[in-house]
Amino acid sequence: MQKEIDIKVKDSLAQDLQKGVPVLLKDGFHETDSLIDGTILKLRNPGGKFIGKGYVGKQNKGIGWLLTKNEAETIDTGFFQNKITNALKHRKDYYENDDTTAFRVFNGEGDGIGGLTIDYFDEFYLLSWYSEGIYAFKEQILKALESAVPSYKGIYEKKRFDTKGQYLEDDDFVKGERGEFPLLVKENGENFAIYLNDGAMVGVFLDQREVRKKIRDEYAKGKTVLNTFSYTGAFSVFAAAGGAKKTTSVDLAKRSLSKTTEQFEINGINVEEQDIIVMDVFDYFKYAKRKELSFDMVILDPPSFARSKKYTFSSAKDYTKLLMDAIAITEKNGVIVASTNNATFGMKKFKTFVEKAFNESNRKYVIEDEFSLPSDFRTSPLFKEGNYLKVLFIRAK
Repeated sequence: MQKEIDIKVKDSLAQDLQKGVPVLLKDGFHETDSLIDGTILKLRNPGGKFIGKGYVGKQNKGIGWLLTKNEAETIDTGFFQNKITNALKHRKDYYENDDTTAFRVFNGEGDGIGGLTIDYFDEFYLLSWYSEGIYAFKEQILKALESAVPSYKGIYEKKRFDTKGQYLEDDDFVKGERGEFPLLVKENGENFAIYLNDGAMVGVFLDQREVRKKIRDEYAKGKTVLNTFSYTGAFSVFAAAGGAKKTTSVDLAKRSLSKTTEQFEINGINVEEQDIIVMDVFDYFKYAKRKELSFDMVILDPPSFARSKKYTFSSAKDYTKLLMDAIAITEKNGVIVASTNNATFGMKKFKTFVEKAFNESNRKYVIEDEFSLPSDFRTSPLFKEGNYLKVLFIRAK
């Protein structure tokens, strides 16, 4: 049983919590140094009135998350089981769809427990812990998950809470049977090779599911496609499956070559007809311009922050320049798919990057499609940072 303490918070945080804001921001407390990860907080306003119960789990600018506004509710296995059971009801259609066997089952504060996500990969579950605080509840949450789901093959985990909020290297197997990897899962009928036992990333970002489908079904046919920051080539797979004339995947990571090759091969796509290039994306833009290469579609899905030997990229500061690089090698009436997962700015700000890039490039444009998170990535309307994904399909005139 976790320790429970009473604590008064500042009026600003008290008001936010009463509205339903789920995050406990550090500046809403008088003092946080003595708070121990995993402690349950009975939160009170400056006058001493109960507001809600939360837990200490230091993550970014927050020191924890609100769990309930019910003073009588106990934070135990039953509490977590109710939350997970409710989350499963919202994913009923996903479980019944044979064409998609990988999706998010539980999405942090959107499902009532900030700091925890659970993903489903064809009868295997992957729990990601984003703070030592939520990890303190591991045994209760595992019992809750096992009680809530009808069956499973195995459970894996990712601990994403080292001193810089990064992944902690570990075996990652929790219980059940160890998977045989790669595990093949389906997404809208296409295959992905998944590794739950090989570091921080598993092989695909599930939040881009609808974007990949749109590329395959409506944009790729007969087009030349450049996929930058391509990781394992998931966008390239869907472009090729949609009849793209050719895909070019560019990523700085050496393993992107073998990973992308694997994804093509398990989908019966001839790798020899595609280009997979291990190269810094910014160097590739220079190379393409020098060689007068151009593409019908350019996909931009950079990390929020990246550093290589030659370049430092911050999406908040440098996305306009990235767009200008893409515009320079996009054919007339071509499409740029611009994506960002940076939670510090919204869609309105993102569109100003697009406007500035096209104005400075002396090109006109039309935004044809917009995407944010798919329905399995539930969000809290009072925590805008949780709805981090922004994707625009931009027609370059």
